Amino acid sequence: MTATSIQSGRPTRRIGAWTVQGFLAAAFLAAGFAKLAGVPFMVGLGQRFRVATGVVEVTGAVALLVPGLASIGALWLGVTMVCAVATHVFVLHTSPVPAIVLGVLNAVVVYLRRDELVALLHRVKG
Repeated sequence: MTATSIQSGRPTRRIGAWTVQGFLAAAFLAAGFAKLAGVPFMVGLGQRFRVATGVVEVTGAVALLVPGLASIGALWLGVTMVCAVATHVFVLHTSPVPAIVLGVLNAVVVYLRRDELVALLHRVKG
């Protein structure tokens, strides 16, 4: 399979990937902008961490919507959700379920866009 196989392959895979990416982008844009706006509910580990997390989430959400960067954006946000789960469990003592769900959905996008990720890695390696 080539990097373009998702575009030329089965329409259900392409539609499924874009659907999940759109949902995730909306969720992370909303959460990221809420953090950047200083919504009290979003302040967990202090102001600097809130701003940094907001930038990470908005950047990842935009990457999910850029053809060719969706796999990197999903991987980036997936790692962020692993950290979010740890923060919820060990620091905030709140439910990690939303972060787990978002992390799993990011893993789905990485899987659906795996050809794109492999192509990116080959380009980086030269």
